[in-house]
Amino acid sequence: MSLNQVLKLNQEFPILMTEKAISMAKRATGEDAFLRVSIKGGGCAGLKYNLDIDEQKLPYDISCRFGDLEVAVDIFSLHYLANTTIDYQESLEGAGFKFDNPNARKTCGCGSSFSG
Repeated sequence: MSLNQVLKLNQEFPILMTEKAISMAKRATGEDAFLRVSIKGGGCAGLKYNLDIDEQKLPYDISCRFGDLEVAVDIFSLHYLANTTIDYQESLEGAGFKFDNPNARKTCGCGSSFSG
């Protein structure tokens, strides 16, 4: 599938972010960096979510701004992340980013991996 075909299928950026997630991610990225959201093979359910701070865009990245925060997704991860909401939650067990992915058929108990 070409990049143009992917862009036509996904007219909007595939990820939504809550205000809390934007705020926490912006703290980590600094001035010249952006948040990269991707999917990697592995985890107990087969695929795992990956968040990185990056400064270099790749040719097939699709990006969006959430206020002062720029977020990029690569073309491979785009399909798996469509309509995913990222939140930041704090609880007695700890704090971290939580993914609400309607495309996940099965998720692990820790919430960091899924099968698509």
